[in-house]
Amino acid sequence: MPESSRSQHPILVAATDIRASLKSVADSNPTFMTVDEKAAALVELVRADAQLAELRLRILGDAGDLAESTAARDAAGWLAQVTRTRFADARADLRLSAALDRDRQMLAAAMRAGEATLTQAQVIHRALEALPACVGAETVAAAEAHLVERAAEFGPKELGRIGRRILDVVAPEIAEQAEAARLADLEAHASRKTRLTLRRLGDGTTRCSGILPDHAATRFATYLEAYASPRVAREPDTSGDGDPLSRLPRPQRLGHAFVQLLESMDPDRLPIHGGDATTVVVTIPVASLQADLAAADLIGAGLVPGDELTGDRITAGQARRLACTAKILPAVLDGDSVPLDLGRSRRLFTPSQRKALLIRDRTCRAEGCDVPGTWCEAHHLHPWWQGGATDLHNAVLLCSHHHHRVHDPTHRNERLPDGDVRFHRRR
Repeated sequence: MPESSRSQHPILVAATDIRASLKSVADSNPTFMTVDEKAAALVELVRADAQLAELRLRILGDAGDLAESTAARDAAGWLAQVTRTRFADARADLRLSAALDRDRQMLAAAMRAGEATLTQAQVIHRALEALPACVGAETVAAAEAHLVERAAEFGPKELGRIGRRILDVVAPEIAEQAEAARLADLEAHASRKTRLTLRRLGDGTTRCSGILPDHAATRFATYLEAYASPRVAREPDTSGDGDPLSRLPRPQRLGHAFVQLLESMDPDRLPIHGGDATTVVVTIPVASLQADLAAADLIGAGLVPGDELTGDRITAGQARRLACTAKILPAVLDGDSVPLDLGRSRRLFTPSQRKALLIRDRTCRAEGCDVPGTWCEAHHLHPWWQGGATDLHNAVLLCSHHHHRVHDPTHRNERLPDGDVRFHRRR
């Protein structure tokens, strides 16, 4: 060994030797290996990879001084930047390295011996982390030992399943109570994480992404399967190629199924929304409705981010189809773009008048407010009790907050030339 290598740390020497050994076989062709040699080599390389991963994690967990010397946020950030890897992966490795050093000595030893892969270690660690706080240290240690032992027999997927029921194996006397506590924590976590986002992409599509509780996702998937099943009878394909839906990739089939599910929902069975049953309104001039190629405006429940990219428009043909099959209300406009046959005067605004207000106002008309019109309330500009008519020209949509301000004696309001309502606090 050269003199310079003797002064280096053994880990660095080993790393250098490993790379040198790999370089020596860089040009070797596995085609000339026997079947037994290939099998043995693959197994040995997987075990070596596990050992290398453990060693890398061990060094990473002790590299806080490296981060400090380079002004990096942490060692994972430095490593991701220098090695051009993903920051998220590097930080996940940093968290696992801390756990292996602090709490998971048996798992670390299994990786060091090449008996547990990095992926198996991640699954086992997640399973142990998911145990309720009421589980004692001895039980956690027994669970770790059992999962590490099973790693010699099962892959990550099976280990995950075993991990979810590990208390049934190592502590059956507390398993049911602990499982109930774990599920309660999961449900609370799911409630906090639940969200849904919609964003226009500008190419006629909207990206829908979200996080749902498991039970809701299962129910949603079950509903979609009812529409996506290739065995469901469908209308014949006019192209003559047969029904294309059954040959589409599964994600695309589920996307089409989602559209069918929405179109099959009965709005009469949905909650009352802004004083009216939940309704989507399509506005289209008479001439356009009768034309082969024309456009219609779609007025929905909210302002989807990205609306400015498309204007939320559909073809006249789509509007005609939706009016027939999807219980979507067509509001046909005359030449002056005034809603036809949508209202008459009385004490309360009718559902038809509310739809007309939605078409006209779109949002709360308080200055600077963008609350969607379907969340708003119809307000008489000239109070009904003072003789004001229940007509469209005497009505405006206001959200609940601004509707309360209209009737708040500490505020006054004025109608602006563009129809908006401006509020001032009385002195």
